[in-house]
Amino acid sequence: MVFPGSSLLAWLSSNGLLIVLTVLGATLVARFVSWGGERITRRIDENYEQSDDLVRSEATKHRHSMAQVVTWMLISFIYIIATLKVFDYLELPLGTLVAPATVIGAALGFGAQRIVQDILAGFFIITERQYGFGDTVQISVTGASEDAVGTVEDVTLRVTRVRSTAGEVIIVPNGQINKAINLSKDWARAVVDVPIPVSADISDVTDILREVGVAAYNDTRVRELLLDEPSVMGVESLEVDQLSVRMVARTLPGKQFQVGRLLRARIARALRVQGITVTPQLGTASVVDRSEAQ
Repeated sequence: MVFPGSSLLAWLSSNGLLIVLTVLGATLVARFVSWGGERITRRIDENYEQSDDLVRSEATKHRHSMAQVVTWMLISFIYIIATLKVFDYLELPLGTLVAPATVIGAALGFGAQRIVQDILAGFFIITERQYGFGDTVQISVTGASEDAVGTVEDVTLRVTRVRSTAGEVIIVPNGQINKAINLSKDWARAVVDVPIPVSADISDVTDILREVGVAAYNDTRVRELLLDEPSVMGVESLEVDQLSVRMVARTLPGKQFQVGRLLRARIARALRVQGITVTPQLGTASVVDRSEAQ
């Protein structure tokens, strides 16, 4: 693109000005869309906080995730259109760019395929409602030694952002997710394994645990987190010096950890009152929480 000295000023006052206005307009529209998306998600969050619900419904989580995805797609579309318009104002013959674009596309193909893979995986995560904003998840990532565990803060077509219990933000490309465990889908289960010495009377321990479950279910603070009364499953494991009795409780989505802590405290107190403990050489009595989501 060659400009004679006399026509450069004319081009700047016409196409050059249009390019500036296009870039500025695209930036303003993108910011407006981002503001609108944040306002919608904020309203969804406020409706949940003002309601009496203890957990977010699946519909609420899906609407929040959809608002984030639609916002991301609209902003991407705005910038793509603005880029094409800038090419048009520059009077670049797009037909002559086909061959170079093919070469560049082939060179970047191996890198771009990962982006395409991320977007396709994100599309199915959203449409299949595998998880959404506010869900507690455990994500297995390709090449990572540890799973990403935490609460979902953001889901786009390309990445999932998870905040761990330590406050760390973990960003996972959707295409690298091998397995996603949703710990807050519909309902969850708190599983508490209680280790006791082999000399203890299993019937007495079972009765104590049942009483703990009934008392917990009758407690308003705990009952609002439960879907039904905690039950004792019986002996789960048997070792040389101790055995483990399992208690389970169905809870609201994502509340299995809180219920597990409450049950552990009640169980430890009840066993201490009855004088049941693990022998000193084996360590102090403890209750192991192995919460599971179904």
